[in-house]
Parts: sequence; structure tokens; C-alpha cells
Amino acid sequence: MRRRLALPLAAAALAVPAALLPAGTASAAPADKPQVLSSWTQTSATSYNAWAAARANQSAWSAYGFDWSTDYCSSSPDNPFGFPFKTACARHDFGYRNYKAAGTFATNKTRLDSAFYEDMKRVCARYSGATRTSCNSTAWTYYRAVVVFGMTAPADATVA
Repeated sequence: MRRRLALPLAAAALAVPAALLPAGTASAAPADKPQVLSSWTQTSATSYNAWAAARANQSAWSAYGFDWSTDYCSSSPDNPFGFPFKTACARHDFGYRNYKAAGTFATNKTRLDSAFYEDMKRVCARYSGATRTSCNSTAWTYYRAVVVFGMTAPADATVA
């Protein structure tokens, strides 16, 4: 009989101190942060649109602790030859900064660079003829630059 009482008493003794502990710290990010980050950094237009909507309402996502800062296209023009790549660069920065902070940048870099290229190609799809060809060539150049030099790009930014 002693054994039967010992187990419930031991369990109760352990449960009380756990109940007195705070559930989590105020700075702890929600458990689904990696899934949300992944959903916003895919190559699809749906992913881009979801990220853009979240970016426009960053305060709703403040519990996640995402780094929304950007230097846009770094030292390259944000709108080369008039092609508006600035927002594509901002999403690319978002992916780089947040995956670096999560410690999973290396395993996600290829996809982030591909998403950047797809975002720029969607910009180019607005044009036709030689203008579209020129835009796609510029997008390819920007894409190849991040593939080659993206690992060494600074992670800090000056604009949020």
C-alpha cells in the first residue's frame, strides 16, 4: 500500500513547482516561427503575397521577432534601368537575415536566391518584347550576383 501512495504523492510534488513557473518568457517566439518563415520565403507568388501582406502589418507579427530590416539591393541599384526590384530585394534580405538568425541560412540559401529570382521575373512579366528581355537579363545578373556573393553580404541594415 505504501507504494501506491508514493507514486501519486511524488507526481503531485513535481507538478506543483512546475505550475508555479511562468509558462514562457515574453521574448520567446511562437513555436511555428520556422513554418511561418518558410511559408514567406518560397518561390511562389502566393508566398510573396503573404510576405508582402505581413510586411505591411509587421506589428501583427511582433511576437515572432522577425527582422524586417533591409538595405534593399545593397550597393546595386534598387530599380536598375527602371525595373522595380526594390521589394524583391527586401524579401531577399528578410530571408537572409532571419535564416542567419535561426542558424539555418546555409540550408536555405539556394531557395532564398531562387525566390529572389522568381520575384524579379514576376516584375519582368509586366513588360513585353525587348523591354521584358532586358528586364529578365537584369534579373538574371542580380540573381547570379547573390548566388556568388550572397554568403559574404553584410547582415546588418540601415533601413527598416
